[in-house]
Amino acid sequence: MSDGITVKILGDFGPFSRMGKSIGYQVTVGQSSYLVDCGSPLFQQIGGQELKKIKGLIITHCHDDHKRWFTDLALFHMYVSDPNSRILFITSEEVKGEILLASGPALDRSLSADSKKIIDIAHEDYIRHRIIGPRAKYRIVSVDGGAGETSLRIGDLEGNIVGPEKAKIVISNKSKRTRMLFMDPNSREWVEPNSFYPFSSDIFYEENKNICQDKEEGFTIEAVKEHSWHGVPTIGIKIRTGEDTLIFSSDTIHDIHLWKELCTEKHTQKMNMPKRDFESSSVIYGDINDFIERVWSVERYKEALRAFEDAVVIHDVCVEPTAVHTDYRLLRNIRLHKDRTILTHSPDRITSEWALCNSDKSFKIKGRKFYEIVGDRLYPMNADIYYKENGRYLVGYKNEKGSCTVYEKDGLLSLSIGGEPELATPLFNADVYEDISGQYFPILESKNTMYWKRTDGQVEIVEFTDQGSRGRIIENHRDKLNDR
Repeated sequence: MSDGITVKILGDFGPFSRMGKSIGYQVTVGQSSYLVDCGSPLFQQIGGQELKKIKGLIITHCHDDHKRWFTDLALFHMYVSDPNSRILFITSEEVKGEILLASGPALDRSLSADSKKIIDIAHEDYIRHRIIGPRAKYRIVSVDGGAGETSLRIGDLEGNIVGPEKAKIVISNKSKRTRMLFMDPNSREWVEPNSFYPFSSDIFYEENKNICQDKEEGFTIEAVKEHSWHGVPTIGIKIRTGEDTLIFSSDTIHDIHLWKELCTEKHTQKMNMPKRDFESSSVIYGDINDFIERVWSVERYKEALRAFEDAVVIHDVCVEPTAVHTDYRLLRNIRLHKDRTILTHSPDRITSEWALCNSDKSFKIKGRKFYEIVGDRLYPMNADIYYKENGRYLVGYKNEKGSCTVYEKDGLLSLSIGGEPELATPLFNADVYEDISGQYFPILESKNTMYWKRTDGQVEIVEFTDQGSRGRIIENHRDKLNDR
């Protein structure tokens, strides 16, 4: 029987955080450990010797707060780690292309061993690739046009060129990026296939889903993208043992009302050319959104609704209005279960009724439940409110006589610690505790006191006076609160 999935939170803050730890997780099953994203300072947190033991690096997308240390890890494994030790890089075909494109300037050249020449280096010299998720049946390729000229076309996996009646290339006037426009054979509508189809589609994707299996520990790593809606190519990650399933949803806008609109709204094409020119053209310049007639398929929408069934989910959240992350106010419009979800990617200050990640916390996923690992104990995350601010992590339990009050305004929560009323609707009072390495201690009301964690793991409350300071060991309240 599995001992569950262990997740250590290396970083859970966004790219603009004052806390300085972007997104990163260490996932362990038995003796096998993998990194999921690498935006946090890995060498500081894990160290070189432990990084050598990591079996693979999984990356969900190309934003720097999720892949910031990718090139450093590649260089470390080539030049510092054991000889011929290349890091195993695991991601989808589309995300892989984006990561390698972004990392090229840091990895594709160096000096020869005698420092006398600038040499070219292939990514494969640094990295072992493992694709998860199915490969696309069609892709943008360069073809020989004769006389030393090349042109862009859509080709299939057998090397056949696809005609413009089936697929086209749209080159953005703004970014010069190439994207594919594809005729869906069922609806006879033009779509962007990478966005339109789920991974289960046999129209655009191969049947082989390329699920990665850790043979030593018997668990699988799978790419899921049905729910992912972030702009840049993005996948979620599903890790599954026989009894336990954990999903990292990664950055996404998770809103079932929006998803429904994406699959039901039909768009009229905005032609910037005669229709017959459009029909005969293999390459078009312009905004691809002028030609897309539908954004999502019904199949993708239905699979997105089912994506998180029977899984514990680590889900990214924000509190400021944004088009690319799940706003805390939208949690009522999602298919996640509060008792099976841990929120991550939060801002420096957030108040939440859902459990929150925090850097250096560790969780154990067992079946459809998750627990915080504190020493050799497993604790449920059973607080009524969670609060983070500038490195502090607080939890609150409802008590009508509690000294702190939780407020709500426009769907967002706030916590008044000092008793000052807020310009919002009071929801409930609470007893609030300071979380120190997973232990809970009453919140301090005096500015002349502080908690100090000793080297033996016990916590002292230290009081500062005109005569000096004195401390006493204080009781951890978490065991008492565990049975609530």
